[in-house]
Amino acid sequence: MGASLMTEEAKGASNIGHQKMIPQNHPSQPHIGSMDEYFRMHAESINNPAKFWGNVARELIKWSSDFDAVQYGSLDKGNISWFLGGKLNACVNCVDRHALKSPDKYAIIHETDDGDDPRSLTYIELLKQVSKMSWALKDLGVRKGDVVSIYMPMIPEALVAILACARIGAVHSVIFAGFSSGSIKDRVVDSKSKIIITSDVSCRGGKTICLKKIVDEALADVHDLKTLVFKAGKIDVSWTEGRDYWWHEEVEKWPAYCPAEPMDSEDPLFLLYTSGSTGKPKGILHTIGGYLVGAASTGKYVFDIHDNDRYFCGGDVGWITGHTYVVYAPLLLGISTVVFEGTPTFPTHSRYWEIIDKHRVTHFYVAPTALRLLKRAGSSPSSFKMEHLRVLGSVGEPIAPNIWKWYDEEVGKSRCHVVDTYWQTETGSHVITPLAGVTPTKPGAACLPFFGIDAAIVDPVTGQDISEPNVDGVLVFKSPWPSMARTILGDHRRFQETYLSAYKGYYFTGDSASRDEDGYFWIRGRVDDVINVSGHRLTTAEIEASLIAHPVVAESAVVGVADEITGQAVVAFVSLKKQADMVPGDTSLSNELKLHIRKSIGPFAAPKSIYVVADLPKTRSGKIIRRILRKVTMGEADQLGDVSTLSDPSVVDEIIKVVEHKQ
Repeated sequence: MGASLMTEEAKGASNIGHQKMIPQNHPSQPHIGSMDEYFRMHAESINNPAKFWGNVARELIKWSSDFDAVQYGSLDKGNISWFLGGKLNACVNCVDRHALKSPDKYAIIHETDDGDDPRSLTYIELLKQVSKMSWALKDLGVRKGDVVSIYMPMIPEALVAILACARIGAVHSVIFAGFSSGSIKDRVVDSKSKIIITSDVSCRGGKTICLKKIVDEALADVHDLKTLVFKAGKIDVSWTEGRDYWWHEEVEKWPAYCPAEPMDSEDPLFLLYTSGSTGKPKGILHTIGGYLVGAASTGKYVFDIHDNDRYFCGGDVGWITGHTYVVYAPLLLGISTVVFEGTPTFPTHSRYWEIIDKHRVTHFYVAPTALRLLKRAGSSPSSFKMEHLRVLGSVGEPIAPNIWKWYDEEVGKSRCHVVDTYWQTETGSHVITPLAGVTPTKPGAACLPFFGIDAAIVDPVTGQDISEPNVDGVLVFKSPWPSMARTILGDHRRFQETYLSAYKGYYFTGDSASRDEDGYFWIRGRVDDVINVSGHRLTTAEIEASLIAHPVVAESAVVGVADEITGQAVVAFVSLKKQADMVPGDTSLSNELKLHIRKSIGPFAAPKSIYVVADLPKTRSGKIIRRILRKVTMGEADQLGDVSTLSDPSVVDEIIKVVEHKQ
């Protein structure tokens, strides 16, 4: 968006949406004083990005050598780079500079699954632990540029491992601790990891899961990969001499300070794997300088973070939310980050509110899935004061207006600012969002672009900008921003084809959206085959590939449907190799297939329903028409339209019968 449009938006902004007074518990004033200031800053970030981001980068990030050029390259060529010539270290920015200034301030506040035995680390303690781990990794053969996989629960040691990698210039690749052994294997092989760091167990929701056993299964036929194991529980685990090492034995050998490796701004910081359209996960690569600037600037301005704040993000470090807003943004800004190992419903539905109250949390950031679950369960945040709360954030999917209202009134006591943030693994940090304390909000709207984001709605067919309000189109960004991903590991062509080629010269988000008469953006959903289950992005291709791998399945088709709790749910249709295997009313095969997916991908990917049918609706060229399956599942069989062009229209009636019988 150009400055002229933003000025027009500014004219109506003061009279729209929810605008709260600055809370009495605010430490001073928001970092941005007014919407006029936001529009001025946004216009500068688009019209003069070198000046804008140069100033931001020097203010928020410590550079050992200043950069020569702020930005180079274009979306069209796919050769983006930021802060060229600059040298820095991510760990120094997150730990050392705060350990020197405020050594006794809490960096990490850890809450266990059941609330017993909480642990905290000050910044100086964190520096010592990270340094010891840095030495240990070096001793185990990890060098600058090597990839280290991390498969750990939400415990302080997960952050120690991440920061130690950053300190020595290794690339961390965190794998969500709910993924199966097959998913782990795919990621460590694709990334050519030198070592995998894990824990013996994970305790979550009252259940103990042996992570070491899952890693052992993943590495059954993977060689030359070492395993470093943190002892979190009191169980015996299998051990492979020469491959497996105990965390505590390795770190105790080393001194409490390890010099940090000077890194180039465009050196890789981390890999994070997302679902791929082919079923193969994509290793999204983020680089150091631009990512840190994005994390720090969104933390400062979106959440209005100040020095003594305490920040609680309910996300997992296995996803981008945990990377940016559990680890990097809070620590870059020198505040305390709450790391929660458990679930919002164990041992009671008040777990979140207890943590917020107990630790005087000022900022809470969570997915709508958790809020829907708690609201439905009758969770009563009103019985907790939570008097330090100022900002409530939402992440992972658009938040429904009724949930937004409950979040605002019941959790925030109608005094907090609600920021419904839109972003992706590939964007690195927030791209469309309100700014706490500044932006008037509308329940359900992502609101306005963050600095550096030149957002547009384009016609999905012609690619032309849609200027009129309230018309759905494809959401694109017209210019690069610092925290955007640079490539897919080992496949830059795929990166360009996926994100930069659909609308040449623009970044393709894969989401549809509209912009209202006030310039506010509303995210409508995916335009590709991605299903968002409780904030986990899954492609239909990877679930279908898992189903087809089962020996009795001939074909499969997966669709996403609305779900009251998880936002979307997976529904699968399968046809079998042998019709004799079909037993009407028998649920054993469906249960077996669900278990198969849980093992091959992870529990979160298990379909809500699996329908065994004689055949799938296809065109004469053999293409499966998932739109029909989605409508039948949603009870809209009377709105299928003309099905006469299918190779066998009669299969639709059979599918309707199967679905209606099971429902």
